Amino acid sequence: MKNIIALICTAFLLQSCIKEEPKNPEADILSFQLDESLLTGKTVINQSNNTIQLFLTGEAFDSGVAPIIEISPNASISPNSLDSIHFDNGPVEYVVTSQAGFNKKTYTVEVANVGNWTFDFEDWKAHPDDKYEYPFESNGSEIWTSGNPGVALSGIPKIASAYPTRSTTDAYSGSKAAEIVTIPGTELSEFLGIYLYAGSLFMGDFNSSVVLINPLSATEFGEPYIGTPDRFVGYYKYTPGNTFQDENKNPVSGKVDECSLYAVLFTGPERLNGSNINTSDKVIATAKLPDGSARAEYTKFDIPFIYKADWDSTATNLMVAIVASSSSEGDRYRGALGSRLVVDSLAIVPR
Repeated sequence: MKNIIALICTAFLLQSCIKEEPKNPEADILSFQLDESLLTGKTVINQSNNTIQLFLTGEAFDSGVAPIIEISPNASISPNSLDSIHFDNGPVEYVVTSQAGFNKKTYTVEVANVGNWTFDFEDWKAHPDDKYEYPFESNGSEIWTSGNPGVALSGIPKIASAYPTRSTTDAYSGSKAAEIVTIPGTELSEFLGIYLYAGSLFMGDFNSSVVLINPLSATEFGEPYIGTPDRFVGYYKYTPGNTFQDENKNPVSGKVDECSLYAVLFTGPERLNGSNINTSDKVIATAKLPDGSARAEYTKFDIPFIYKADWDSTATNLMVAIVASSSSEGDRYRGALGSRLVVDSLAIVPR
């Protein structure tokens, strides 16, 4: 009898020592898959701000998509994977709940670009605090930026017209275009040895956190792209300023400012920046305006992408950047005050 009681007690103790495996506390979207025929660029999941960017064809945007979604083990998601979603009313939100139940994450899925890569610069927003302008797409996505966030740190007046990059009604088509101007430095920037700011407009992001340490690396170029681009096309006009000056504010006799306008295809997913966009071995092809001199009226350009002879046609994670500047040497704070570049109806034409 004593042996039986001992066995029962031992079994009870063993049972009490066996704990349930802890439930998974993670609530992440690990992948968000769509058929490549529905995309014009690679899908980007940003875990730092819980956003997912899609680059859809026009047909996919109109009909909706049904993504295959991988989430953390044993978590749940709403809407479900393979549910059809539409973007007629803006971004779509997904809520992921961990297996443990106490951790929830909301992911915002937004369409960064629809159909062909054509940009008309009709829609602009103003930064809520610094008041500089930046363009956005008709679906609300924001893939363009400029050097304006950096200029804002120099104590410039908080009005849109004070910044080097802004909208203009001097458009080739529609009601607006992008105006890019080289402006004088501020009292604060001159104390730091910066006597002018060239206007810029580019696809990508401006990283204000590093602009004082390494200004060139603050301009982060590129957006995901699927396919192989054939040509970079659009319209521009350009008026150089009166006097070209070097980085120390000294006039350079006989030198006339020029604009810069180009597109680059490169291997991602990491963006290139102002220090390596022209030298990186990740660059696959470039389409660059060959002549940045004055153009009083809107001038059409149609520039083929020139591919490297040894480029890998099977490369993945491709990205494209479009970059425009009112002073081609503005990245070294050289140019002419008042140089003005206006661009409109830009497009990347696929092969």
